Amino acid sequence: MSNVTVCARFRPLSSKEKRDHGENICIRSLDSETFVLKDEKEEEFTFSFDRVFYEGSEQADVYKFLAFPIVQDACNAINGTIITYGQTGAGKTYSMEGTSILDCHEQNKGLLPRVVDGLFHCLESADNTTKYTVNLSMVEIYMEKIRDLLDLSKDNLQIKEGKVKGIFLSGATEVSISDRTEALRHLSSGIANRAVGETQMNMASSRSHCAYIFTVQQEEKNERRVKMGKLILVDLAGSEKAERSGAEGRVLEEAKTINKSLSALGNVINALTNGSPGKTNHIPYRDSKLTRILQDALGGNSRTALLCCCSPSTSNASESLSSLRFGARHALNVFRFCFSISVC
Repeated sequence: MSNVTVCARFRPLSSKEKRDHGENICIRSLDSETFVLKDEKEEEFTFSFDRVFYEGSEQADVYKFLAFPIVQDACNAINGTIITYGQTGAGKTYSMEGTSILDCHEQNKGLLPRVVDGLFHCLESADNTTKYTVNLSMVEIYMEKIRDLLDLSKDNLQIKEGKVKGIFLSGATEVSISDRTEALRHLSSGIANRAVGETQMNMASSRSHCAYIFTVQQEEKNERRVKMGKLILVDLAGSEKAERSGAEGRVLEEAKTINKSLSALGNVINALTNGSPGKTNHIPYRDSKLTRILQDALGGNSRTALLCCCSPSTSNASESLSSLRFGARHALNVFRFCFSISVC
């Protein structure tokens, strides 16, 4: 079975979309895994994913299917990555954070606060012979520079690799979190710092990748063994076509850098899921800072979940089609990989 799960999620129509284009939508549901999208030229495309979350989907449904298995693995020293991808304004940050990271309303909670809840619920249920330590780092990747969101004075972190730590960010702030409240407080602080940086650097949140890195260390008291699981959640920069957005100057350079890193991520996932069973093929982790950071949370026996967030409006059909093709490409490779194993 593949370690990569690919899902699509459609947010409700926005008030602007309704005002400018009415209730017209570009998708038609077939079932919980398949739908048809009609583009601006009235051409139809059928997509199939591990799960499709339509307009009425609940935040809890997304967490349970997409993230819960990866949270459990992290508590058992298996690395994992959860990624939200899609057009600017398609609902990535809402899926990741909810209406607010500190919003206690159960219905509004995004993946991030639910992951925190899941981690501590898992650790609190563990037997007394195991001691757990959870650490958190938050970084932002903008124009291929890595900035520490827990300490804004660290704005050009370097990626290192060690025998014990694996891939790590040299000098990055890493805080120990002992409960849900403390974790959410640090996350809220980091998210606020991201907003400050947007003002200072004149960039929108969608122009940078944001990574939330949880490290779960477990120590067996009787055997003095230490194991570690890394769980990374990534809110990717919004994909946007330059010819449609009219980007130029610095904004165009931002878009080029974003596209390059997203392409690198796609190539890495392709290489991971499109190889022959039992054979080692080259994985191009070093092609971007994003894929390098994610290296030991994507490869090996790690688990990866990709959520493609889309607008259902006919006005965004071309952008949604682009996002879905990105996800479908990896879903198809997963199918091929699983099929090749089954027939070997």
